[in-house]
Amino acid sequence: MTINSFSRFSRRGALVLAAAFAFAASAHAQAATPRVKLATSAGDIVVELDEAKAPKTVENFLQYVKDKHYDGTVFHRVIDGFMIQGGGFTADLQQKPTRAPIPLEASNGLKNDKYTIAMARTGNPNSATSQFFINVKNNDSLNAPNPDGYGYTVFGKVVAGTDVVDKIRAVATGNKNGMQNVPLEAVTIKSATVVAK
Repeated sequence: MTINSFSRFSRRGALVLAAAFAFAASAHAQAATPRVKLATSAGDIVVELDEAKAPKTVENFLQYVKDKHYDGTVFHRVIDGFMIQGGGFTADLQQKPTRAPIPLEASNGLKNDKYTIAMARTGNPNSATSQFFINVKNNDSLNAPNPDGYGYTVFGKVVAGTDVVDKIRAVATGNKNGMQNVPLEAVTIKSATVVAK
């Protein structure tokens, strides 16, 4: 092999390697864990979503984000020492229309620990739509199969803005429109957007 042909091979090999690395980096970026920023009237909260363990729940949540469903909704139920819940009501406590409910993914190994995000639901385990809650303490009683044989699906965790969660959990609450534990001064989600890691 001459020096010239070797250098041509090296250049070609380097280009192939560079292309392979670029493709791998691109695939890694696409597979990166999605994050959503909830810009609230109390400050910003960033949640990192676990697609691997809760794929249907994450897909559902991201679709609501893309549809701008959460923009203008409020944290309508706040219980200090338990959780803060939002994603379903406007500031005047009108419930927003939702898509069809999703199947429960509560037995995915993720726990309802402090600062995790989980789906709210009715007594029907497969009834979650848009409403979610952020745990403000370790709520072992919500982990499958508790409290009703099914559990509540955790699908991510707060990675920035835990101080904002703490601020929201401490707001004064009361009864409004037949609902309990409603913040007396609305805590609004101004926007929900997918953000880069």
